[in-house]
Amino acid sequence: MSVVSANNNALSAITTKPSGLAGGGLNLISTQTASGSATISFTSGIDSTYKEYVFKFINIHPAAAEHFQFQASTDTGSNYGVTLTSTYFHATQNEAGNSTSLSYVAGKDLAQSTSFLRLMDSTSTANDESGSGTLFLFSPSNTTFVKHFISRTSQAATGAKDGYVAGYFNTTSAIDAIQFKMSSGNIDSGVIKMYGISK
Repeated sequence: MSVVSANNNALSAITTKPSGLAGGGLNLISTQTASGSATISFTSGIDSTYKEYVFKFINIHPAAAEHFQFQASTDTGSNYGVTLTSTYFHATQNEAGNSTSLSYVAGKDLAQSTSFLRLMDSTSTANDESGSGTLFLFSPSNTTFVKHFISRTSQAATGAKDGYVAGYFNTTSAIDAIQFKMSSGNIDSGVIKMYGISK
């Protein structure tokens, strides 16, 4: 039996990834910080460079107790209203620990709608309450198939709420912009980051 060992520890000398290695890394494209913002829009960087885009929203705090939502555009942000169909369910627990739920919420999903889609329920304006989460958008530049998305969020709203949203934009046109906003009022504070995932 032979033993093969590697004795070159100079990993810092590697300047490019060998072509045989798989990708999968998160590549930060853009960061936007809300400060009394009516909308947060990503109108560049969504193209055929990546097959999957990830949006991370961190400590989204509303100016009024409203829902956090999003929509897409096929004309670089001139219009947001791509037809979509979605599902919505969540798990909840109140701060007292005496009320819990796990339920599908039909009133929060959309069916062939051009409205903005709710990602998080209302978060209060209390100084210590906010919501965070992740939205995955798959192959937005593909011109053959519809565009799928999945979101998971966590928010403090007089308790803990774990939200799940999934669906698809029913278009074969390329999606090239995404907008986030509250259902009413401004995003008081928070950060949204957009990443591309290397494959």
